[in-house]
Amino acid sequence: MSREHWDERYGTEQLIWKADPNRFLVEEMDALRPGRALDVACGEGRNAVWLASKGWRVTGVDFSRAGLAKARRLAADRGVEVAWVEADVVEWQPPAASFDAVVVMYLHLPAEQRRQVLAHGAAALALGGVLLVVGHDTSNLLEGAGGPQDPAVLFGPEEITEDLSGLQIGRAERVTRTVVTDAGEATVIDALVRAVRAC
Repeated sequence: MSREHWDERYGTEQLIWKADPNRFLVEEMDALRPGRALDVACGEGRNAVWLASKGWRVTGVDFSRAGLAKARRLAADRGVEVAWVEADVVEWQPPAASFDAVVVMYLHLPAEQRRQVLAHGAAALALGGVLLVVGHDTSNLLEGAGGPQDPAVLFGPEEITEDLSGLQIGRAERVTRTVVTDAGEATVIDALVRAVRAC
């Protein structure tokens, strides 16, 4: 989707997503020692702000000016500082070996662009750094609820591990979460991969 689409979608007073961080981010990152973190395609900033509240020095990157404006307000409301960067994450290259954690949450792109983003994220990891990727699993299209309806931008954990061949995979699996819809509760199927820069 284009920058203009996301600017329009984020161009409301209220947050599109809730202000609380993603549950899988919390599960995977809460026990880690804070350092430097990069939130790729940070949107309205909820995950970057949570990381900052835990003591991480966070950079959040997104190409939506409207999304980043909301992210800045959320950070100010929570009393934390985040370095916000307006850039297209497919083209933007973070400084190499500079982050102790890189998170890529629900970024759905065609495979070639996804690989490029993940290659940049992997290269940005310092030794021992963690890369966390979470998104709607391919199986969610027919077996889950919500999420993108284009199979070309969905992925499974196997595809992500193939994209991260230079990293040590710590976890790669399908995970589920419950969401509330107009029709009641529904199950969403996500792919989750956690990898480490071991050398």
